[in-house]
Amino acid sequence: MSAVQVSHQIWDQAWQMVETRKPAADMLFVYAVRTTGIYCRPSCPSRRPLRASVEFYATSELAERAGYRACKRCAPGQMHPQAHMLTQACDYIEQHLDNTVKLDRLGKLVGLSAFHTQRLFRRFLGISPRQYQQARRMEHFRRNLITNDSVTTAMYDAGFASSSRLYESTNEHLGMTPTEYRRGGKDVEIRYAIADSPLGKMLVAATKTGLCAVAFGSLESELEDDLASRFPESARVRDESGLGTMVKQVLEQMTEHPVALELPLDVRATAFQRRVWEALRRIPRGETRTYSQIAQEIGQPTAVRAVARACATNPVAVVVPCHRVIGSDGTLTGYRWGVERKKKLLDLESVSLGK
Repeated sequence: MSAVQVSHQIWDQAWQMVETRKPAADMLFVYAVRTTGIYCRPSCPSRRPLRASVEFYATSELAERAGYRACKRCAPGQMHPQAHMLTQACDYIEQHLDNTVKLDRLGKLVGLSAFHTQRLFRRFLGISPRQYQQARRMEHFRRNLITNDSVTTAMYDAGFASSSRLYESTNEHLGMTPTEYRRGGKDVEIRYAIADSPLGKMLVAATKTGLCAVAFGSLESELEDDLASRFPESARVRDESGLGTMVKQVLEQMTEHPVALELPLDVRATAFQRRVWEALRRIPRGETRTYSQIAQEIGQPTAVRAVARACATNPVAVVVPCHRVIGSDGTLTGYRWGVERKKKLLDLESVSLGK
């Protein structure tokens, strides 16, 4: 069983503890909600979010570094003193993904023996330091595939010394081989559906890994041509019934007031684009941000034009809500699917919130 599989099992157990508000879990981890930007103890009495909106962190410090704020109801920042040790150890592993990190070295860093360091990870994360490092390497590899010139470069940059173990698990975690992933889905089947929406015809497309396109247009043929231009090497299959639930979820974003939409995505992007899109997904429904504010949020205040370009290249309308970004003077500026659609989207969100 791979480190990532082990980690997923642990987080499934963690979610069960959150659902049952298990007090004993408060000393083990915190959970963060992407749609609110807040993290809580598992026993917090607040309303439970959707499972897809939740991220788990071993310590409150790690949650805060990821940009989350502590819940005022359950005060999760007051955690077990060993949590800081775990944060130090995780930071060290992150900085040394390309090296074998030995237990005794980690122990010296946090002031524990090798045995107690292993126990620390098992207690808080349910996995060993070695499994944690493997899981982080895979995550870095996934990101590096998007921006590097070759699979080999991405592999070494992520800290893998050879390709043998890497290829054992990439199908599970990437949905395709690394080469297919880099080539934008060549020979990969893309299913799509077209439905009526408040903004005209809407196309939703997905690979077996996740959502890869949401687009608006006036004609079905226009949308099909656009999909073909984006994925010219893919096998495209229309599948209205198979994508029915996904289409409904996207439509609900415009017509209702859901807590969040957290569909798995399969989109190609540079590291910068991904940072911008992640920031967009954190904008609360019914609110807007300026391009300058997004640039500030991702730590690159001078990259306002680059932020605008990242918004313009967003392939999944509504799911990554680039319509919530406006000009510094309050104007709607541009929108890939037309400014009128942008205005209508913002109006629909305001109505659903009772504004």
